[in-house]
Amino acid sequence: MNSRPNRLLIVDDNEMNRDMLARRLERKGYVIGVAESARQLTERVKQDKVDLVLLDVEMPEISGLEALKRLRETYSPIELPVIMVTVRSQSDDIVNALNLGANDYLTKPIDFPVALARIGAQLSHKRAEEALRESEERYALAARGTNDGLWDWNLMANVVYFSPRWKIMLGYQDNEIGDRPEEWFDRVHDADRERVKQEIVAHQQGLTPHFESEHRMLQKDGTFRWMLSRGLLVRDASGNPVRMAGSLTDITEGKVADPLTGLPNRLLFIDRLGRLLEHTKRRKDYLFAVLFLDLDGFKMVNDSLGHLIGDQLLVAVANRLVKCLRTTDTVTRLEDAFTLARLGGDEFAVLLDRLNDPSDATRVAARLMKELTSPFYVDEKEVFTSVSIGIALSNATYEQPEDVLRDADTAMYRAKSLGKARYEVFDADMRANVLARLQLETDLRRALEREEFRNFYQPIVSLDSGRIVGFEALLRWQHPTRGLLGPEEFISVAEETGLIRELGWWNLREACRQISDWKAQSDVYAHLTISVNLSVKQFLQPDLIGQMRSLLRELALPPETLKLEITESTVMADPLAAVEMLMQIKSLGILLAIDDFGTGY
Repeated sequence: MNSRPNRLLIVDDNEMNRDMLARRLERKGYVIGVAESARQLTERVKQDKVDLVLLDVEMPEISGLEALKRLRETYSPIELPVIMVTVRSQSDDIVNALNLGANDYLTKPIDFPVALARIGAQLSHKRAEEALRESEERYALAARGTNDGLWDWNLMANVVYFSPRWKIMLGYQDNEIGDRPEEWFDRVHDADRERVKQEIVAHQQGLTPHFESEHRMLQKDGTFRWMLSRGLLVRDASGNPVRMAGSLTDITEGKVADPLTGLPNRLLFIDRLGRLLEHTKRRKDYLFAVLFLDLDGFKMVNDSLGHLIGDQLLVAVANRLVKCLRTTDTVTRLEDAFTLARLGGDEFAVLLDRLNDPSDATRVAARLMKELTSPFYVDEKEVFTSVSIGIALSNATYEQPEDVLRDADTAMYRAKSLGKARYEVFDADMRANVLARLQLETDLRRALEREEFRNFYQPIVSLDSGRIVGFEALLRWQHPTRGLLGPEEFISVAEETGLIRELGWWNLREACRQISDWKAQSDVYAHLTISVNLSVKQFLQPDLIGQMRSLLRELALPPETLKLEITESTVMADPLAAVEMLMQIKSLGILLAIDDFGTGY
């Protein structure tokens, strides 16, 4: 808002008319300048910083129309409003003046209220135009100074203004993108496009306070980058949407970088892997490899030293992996042709590009394993770790990058199952084994529902008397297609999936029910015991004691009838918790035995 009073310049050769108008305008708060000639009009306007000129048409030497013509060579009607003053009969002068750029006119004798109204209207219009120009200048300055692209969508005309920065962010020059909404939407990734449109509609319907959408956009070079589009809706007086305006921010770095290590994340790794797959379709001899790395014993570091130390260890591991890859002969020969990413948790992946031979991948894996055997010093603590690595080599059968990563992951788990701290190269047998395991897990879940499990009872004979003193319950699975399966076929899967608790409880309950039935048939069986194996997850579950107490009470079974067998490894999984659990079991009167003694610790 302009804080100084408006300055008016009255140009009239008639002194009486000039002075009378000046006095009346001064009383209304205007600062008035007067001139009897138009000879120095342009210089006088500049010198006095005039806001509006009242210019008489008829003057000696230089007419008002000629003076107006000269004035307009320097000042536009917006910059300097000019109101011409003429006699009522001079209509031609009025038309000529308006054609030369006059903003308005007054007729003599001057009607002062009309003059005040027209002067005020012109000054208000001038201030509004100046404010708009300043706003546009600030907008342009902000647009040039920001890293964001700007867009302004006229919903009525269905045209969009895209700022030069918006276009540059996508790799285009200003004249290469038009003003249709399709210029935006057609460049949004196919998987994101419908969601973006739905988010715009939701904002237009008033369901969200603002429009905000993360999506991928196609660059001129054919690649995609992650963008954040934000905007607000403008409505007319009737509440109808007329305009949306907002910004476009490139968020690729934050979207594809792991926040802890700064390495590429899974998203970026998959993207680069997908590009290599496309390359292999064009060149059949092109060879690359994916190494899937998983730290051995990382959970123990987290549990014993805390997650802060665990995070610091992951950063140290990432730094060492980068350094190792950059100094590995196979990689440096290929000009740093690798991508190292953190997939999440303690999992890393390496993409090795342009390999000459599959052995290049195994040499890199061996080097990485060796480098990670050296201790890490984290927060003044010496921490040791090792790594298991799965390797998947490129081949023509791969269609999706996720398939390559999946097979490398499968090979990594194979390495862990063979003792950890080693690498394995994926082969077709591994895939068959994985599929078989998945099928077994599915069948196992159904088996519990379909009651396909059976207990077989192996007699326990006293060597002294030769009498049967008890039975051991042996769990078997009557598989509908594979026949009778022993525990070695399914117990490990049950433990990994958590089904062991339900399965183990069924085994324990069924064994107790059977021995209870036998005892009820005759006193001859009163001395018999029943032995049941407990897995480590069963043994350490908090409600085990309560479950067994309820079961013994329900079946009226003497506690000394039941003998629980556990392995050494079960006890050593959590020695302190195991001792506490053993004492509680003993307090119930239940017998305990160590199964396979001497084979564990």
